[in-house]
Amino acid sequence: MFAPVIAYPIIDPVLVSVGPIAIRWYALAYIFGLVGGWLYARRLVSQAQLWGGVKRPSVASLDDLLVYCAFGVILGGRIGYVLFYNLEHFMAYPADIIAVWNGGMSFHGGLAGAAFAIWLYARRNAVGVLSVTDLCSTVVPIGLLFGRIANFIKPELWGRATDVPWAMVFPDAGPIARHPSQLYEAGLEGLVLLVILYVLAMRGGFRSPGFLTGVFGVGYGLARIFCEFFREPDPQLGFLFGNATMGMLLSVPLVLAGLWLIVRARPQAQVGEAR
Repeated sequence: MFAPVIAYPIIDPVLVSVGPIAIRWYALAYIFGLVGGWLYARRLVSQAQLWGGVKRPSVASLDDLLVYCAFGVILGGRIGYVLFYNLEHFMAYPADIIAVWNGGMSFHGGLAGAAFAIWLYARRNAVGVLSVTDLCSTVVPIGLLFGRIANFIKPELWGRATDVPWAMVFPDAGPIARHPSQLYEAGLEGLVLLVILYVLAMRGGFRSPGFLTGVFGVGYGLARIFCEFFREPDPQLGFLFGNATMGMLLSVPLVLAGLWLIVRARPQAQVGEAR
């Protein structure tokens, strides 16, 4: 196997430390993702022409949506990781469940938590659930981009052994050169999906409730399945069967649900105003 030509850029996972208080890149990734998504969402809902006759959330109510989604993502992400990826460990050491600063968040769990939060928000604000999920789906790739970069900085969730010229030797991953799979995911799940959803939103995607949500489900699911072929499976789980991983398994229903939403999406003709 050839030696890697790109050195891993060792970055201190703690950005700033003042006494016992440490500000970590990992936490900042969630903050940047949520705040960046909130700002982008405000811009999208302020453009009435993008929504046509679809009733959309008001700009003012997006403050509540940010809080709802923040709790949903963090709680759902952690619970999903506990249940799907390391249940045996957390049953033996339940106090570790709250140690989120050590890493360990499940995207699929966070998605489930966010979906529940969106349902509560939509019900409270009398807005269609699918219209809200369309909005959130369009901005979520911002958080995915920052989150995967944070995985790279930590570092965690590194790739499988390889001899590609851009392979890296990650700290605590042994002397083997590996794929920088975190960057693959940042590119596909984050940047590429963000651009695709932006283009579709600008072309009237919000006018067919559920369409952008479906595109996100298919796009993320396929990108995650593809990247899992380059990512080292979680050591406590390994491969489930053949080369299949837990990430692949959890992404399949996401792709199927996305396809169903795309097929059923129809332009909404009635005129509605933002609240």
